Amino acid sequence: MAVSPPVCDFGWKAPDFTLPGTDGRSWSLKDVAGPNGTLVMFICNHCPYVKAVMDRIIRDAKDLAALDIGVAAISSNDAKEYPADSFDNMKAEAEKWGLPFPYLYDESQDVARAYGAACTPDFFGFNSEFELQYRGRLDASGKNPAPPDARRELFEAMKQVAESGQGPREQVASMGCSIKWKAK
Repeated sequence: MAVSPPVCDFGWKAPDFTLPGTDGRSWSLKDVAGPNGTLVMFICNHCPYVKAVMDRIIRDAKDLAALDIGVAAISSNDAKEYPADSFDNMKAEAEKWGLPFPYLYDESQDVARAYGAACTPDFFGFNSEFELQYRGRLDASGKNPAPPDARRELFEAMKQVAESGQGPREQVASMGCSIKWKAK
C-alpha cells in the first residue's frame, strides 16, 4: 500500500542515532554528516518504490557527496515478517549496488520512530545545523522508470541547502511502501 509522509517541518532538529552499518562499523548522525548538510533516507530491500529508484538514489548520493553533503540510508522494517529486509540481506544489497553511503540497520525501529519515518523511500534533508529543510520526493517518477528529462527534485533541493542553508518552500511528498512496524 502506497503511503506519503508529511512534507517538511522546517527547522525540526535531526535526532541523533548510532546504528550498525552493512560495512561492519557503527555510524552516528555526526559520522555521516557533511559540512554542507546531511541526507538521511529510510529505504529497504524489498520495496518496489525503492528498487525502481535505487540507481538514481546512488547517482544523487554521489553528486551530493561532491557538494559536501553527507548521505546515509536506514532500513527499519520488521525483518522477521519481511526476511528480504534482514541485516544479512542488507549487506548483500549494499554489495550488489556498490552503495556509496552507509546502509544502517535500525532493528529496534527507534530511529524510524524518532524521525517519524512513514514510507520507503522517505528522505530527510538537513542543513549544516541539522535543521530539516527537505522532506520531499526523489523525483516525479514514483516506482516507474524516470524519463530522461525528469527533474532531480531531491538533488536540486539539497544543492540549494548546501548553498544557502535553506530548502525550497515548495516540496512534493515522497511516496512508497509503509514502514513495516513490528507488532507490539
